[in-house]
Amino acid sequence: MVTGAVTELWRYPVKSMLGERLEGVEVTEHGATGDRAFALIDDQTGKVCSAKRHDLWGTLFDFRARLVSETPRVAHIAFPDGSEGTTNDADMSDRLSDVLGRKVTLSAMVPSDAKIEEIWDPAKGPRMYGPVTGEADGTPIIDVTASFAAPGDFFDFSAIHVLSTNTVAELNRLEPGSVFDVRRFRPNIVVDVPDAQGFVENGWSSIQIGDLELQVLMPVPRCVMTTLAQTELQRDPGVLRATARHNMIEAGPLGPMPCAGVYAAVTKNAPIRVGDAVSASTK
Repeated sequence: MVTGAVTELWRYPVKSMLGERLEGVEVTEHGATGDRAFALIDDQTGKVCSAKRHDLWGTLFDFRARLVSETPRVAHIAFPDGSEGTTNDADMSDRLSDVLGRKVTLSAMVPSDAKIEEIWDPAKGPRMYGPVTGEADGTPIIDVTASFAAPGDFFDFSAIHVLSTNTVAELNRLEPGSVFDVRRFRPNIVVDVPDAQGFVENGWSSIQIGDLELQVLMPVPRCVMTTLAQTELQRDPGVLRATARHNMIEAGPLGPMPCAGVYAAVTKNAPIRVGDAVSASTK
């Protein structure tokens, strides 16, 4: 049994926008309340907009969203120029389209057979988890099924993403030329395991935080989003390359992938708070 504590909690109300740091949150099988409650849909392709396709949607990291109401569900959106609005503003889709330079629709509903696109960074290796549909600057673009493990939600592979401070510290130790920061990895739950080093969560099978029970599904395969600029963090392709050099492991059915953190399914709903004790069972 591994023991630690929750050090940070995060929610991202609009997919691929920056999110909000929390002191506490209710967690259910649909994730942290309000997480990925909304997404943008590309009017031209019908695909869910994701910064994994950073040539089109990387600038979503210039926006920040926070939940302001659960019932009805409403998120506040801060624009890059300092202007703001909410997801229930009638003109929000038009405003977002104007800034992004491409027609999009803000939606709380996942399209049927939803897809996202990902630019496949060579650091991830040759085994792609979706068909190639094009290229960007000579790099393949693949289609990925949206809501792969959580149908009806705007999550990629799972509703909960847990990351340890130990993993971030290990990457910083191994690759001091890059800046590894929790925010690059967009977790929901950040935990610290005292007196431990390395990629500690690689060996976890289940996690308990207070009354919340999680079943680990697989390590989190990282993508180009970890390399993009956000706030004071500069663009750094070395982040993904370093993750591939030091933690290329089996990511469930996807095969060997550069990984950091774990995806988990909720087996018992409960609220959690920063400072809560964490216990993890190992394989």
